[in-house]
Amino acid sequence: MWQYPQIDPVALDLGPLQVHWYGLMYLLGFLFFWLYGSWKAKSDPHWNSEMVGDFLFYGALGVILGGRIGYVLFYDLPHYLQNPFDIVAVWHGGMSFHGGLIGVAIAMWLFARKVKLPLLEIADFVAPIVPFGLFFGRIGNFINGELWGKVTDSSLGMWVYDPQLHKMVQKYPTQLLEALLEGVVLFIILFFYSRQPRPRGAVTGLFLACYGAFRFFVEFFRMPDPQLGYLAWGWLTMGQVLSTPMILVGIGLMIWAYRHQHEAQS
Repeated sequence: MWQYPQIDPVALDLGPLQVHWYGLMYLLGFLFFWLYGSWKAKSDPHWNSEMVGDFLFYGALGVILGGRIGYVLFYDLPHYLQNPFDIVAVWHGGMSFHGGLIGVAIAMWLFARKVKLPLLEIADFVAPIVPFGLFFGRIGNFINGELWGKVTDSSLGMWVYDPQLHKMVQKYPTQLLEALLEGVVLFIILFFYSRQPRPRGAVTGLFLACYGAFRFFVEFFRMPDPQLGYLAWGWLTMGQVLSTPMILVGIGLMIWAYRHQHEAQS
């Protein structure tokens, strides 16, 4: 039986300067992106390590700005309209993957224009590296003690203090489940799939479809955001609403990619 260890969200307290674990997890995600991307670029004729570093700057801005703006717009707009200064308090959590995805898509479009490569060429290179950021982001959620799952009697549950119930309850550690599925499993799938030449857009499509499916599944175990609750039918969450288009677009992009390759070879 597991119990949440109540990790201090502040990794290093230097008086006026506090270094939060949440921020360190983002830094680790960016670091692994650069390390793996630089290694991957050695076998890609369109990329080099300098380009990886340049894109990391674009991508980091897209992740942070898009993730935060997405959370504000999708999940808690009334609160931030009343407390606008809270928008910059990212160390308290509150980042939207779907908003970050939009931010990264814009970053890829800008970078593609700069290096004069097709957008999907950029996206196919970046997609297999993204799970590193997803993994460390979810570990950051766990350290922050946020985004817990539903109360359960399952052996998979973890004992955690619930401030609303004012007692210890057992909940699914869905942050760790997402770190496993969206980080480890998704990386393995994309790593092996992208080892062989694929039609342009296929790797990106697989990433979108798999992430959307994993996130949709996890939402059945995760508690909905309290300010939103369930949106319909007593189970549909905002995460599932935002993930459904990802699944459809991902499948559609893979079909298009293989059909386009077949037509080009005909």
